[in-house]
Amino acid sequence: MKICSAQTKPIRGDIQKNVEQHLALINQAIKHKAEFIVFPELSITGYEPTLTDELATIPDDERFDVFQSKSDKNDIVISIGAPIKNDGGVSIGMITFRPKKPRKLYLKKHLFHTELKHFVTGNTETNIEIKNTTIGLAICYEISVPEHQKVAFENGSEIYVAGIVETVEGIERAIDKMATTSKKYAMVSLIANCIGVSGKYDCGGKSSIWDANGDLQGQLSGTEIGVLIYDTDSKEVDIDYLQ
Repeated sequence: MKICSAQTKPIRGDIQKNVEQHLALINQAIKHKAEFIVFPELSITGYEPTLTDELATIPDDERFDVFQSKSDKNDIVISIGAPIKNDGGVSIGMITFRPKKPRKLYLKKHLFHTELKHFVTGNTETNIEIKNTTIGLAICYEISVPEHQKVAFENGSEIYVAGIVETVEGIERAIDKMATTSKKYAMVSLIANCIGVSGKYDCGGKSSIWDANGDLQGQLSGTEIGVLIYDTDSKEVDIDYLQ
């Protein structure tokens, strides 16, 4: 399977502009025949907790129909990050668009302590199935929660992917955590981070992919928008930066 990490530069609170950037990166992934592309945490709005109520949406938001169309026409699975209206508040969500199937929603189960006053936890399935491959989904802080990786492994995940928002200072710690998780559970792993400023954070990029031995297979720069594609069968890596 060809999996893809998308590295964005979010535009604060501007869903339409972020949709356009997503589409440009999806087109790059399609050019490389990627079958699954993952975007950073809250990629469609930027990481903006103080704008939660204003920006919160639903999986069936018509503005996202373009992603379903891309998925249907190109046989690609697309996972984007968005604040999702939920019982009792707003959750940090990952919406997955699958070819000619209903949209699938994952809501962050483990919130960082600073998120608790803005968001509520979710209770959705951690795993998705793509072409008979089980994939575990994670959102940012969850890569620091051992229980989360353990559940993904016990549910049969062969690939573990995380959309994150991590700083220039913090990205190396996130990279170490994912490499350790990949090696411990023999799972191919991926993180999709952003660059630029998201919320109050100066984001560090370096979106990365590891093989099932925990060895780094590819990594984007800390300063550019682009895609990183890894073929889990041939082990080939492609990097394509947005011009």
